[in-house]
Amino acid sequence: MELYILRHGIAEDGHPGLPDSERALTPDGKKKLRVVARMAAHADVKPSLILTSPLKRALDTAQIAAEALGYKGDLLQTNALAPTSHPKSVWDEIRLHRDQSQILIVGHEPLSSRVTAFLLACPHLEIDFKKGAIARVDLEEFGSEPKGVLKWLLTPKLASR
Repeated sequence: MELYILRHGIAEDGHPGLPDSERALTPDGKKKLRVVARMAAHADVKPSLILTSPLKRALDTAQIAAEALGYKGDLLQTNALAPTSHPKSVWDEIRLHRDQSQILIVGHEPLSSRVTAFLLACPHLEIDFKKGAIARVDLEEFGSEPKGVLKWLLTPKLASR
């Protein structure tokens, strides 16, 4: 399985009266995200399933990615990708969908970097997972502990060059 981990794009700052769960992407965040998603499309990213955090900024990110990648299915919201979740919960969710060829998961930091490190069996690995960045990790086994291989990591800054 090819697993793609996408951190949500740049979101508006929180302020009184705006719940964190309702923070939307900024226009610049949407623009940078579209550049990354188009580059991912050129790298043959064609998810058969998109899993996303239920928070607005992640849902908006997943929608933009779905459009750019030609995804026609429904976005599957899961609390496993909420900001307070744990990499093991994300792994358990991925394992439920092991029959998929490509899965795109959309979430938050620090969960995105922790999930990536967990999938690589290096839980203490530090990854600078920028907003709007996407990583590919290939998985061949779906036991209790993952054994992934990092294929690439694309940041918005690299995609815009």
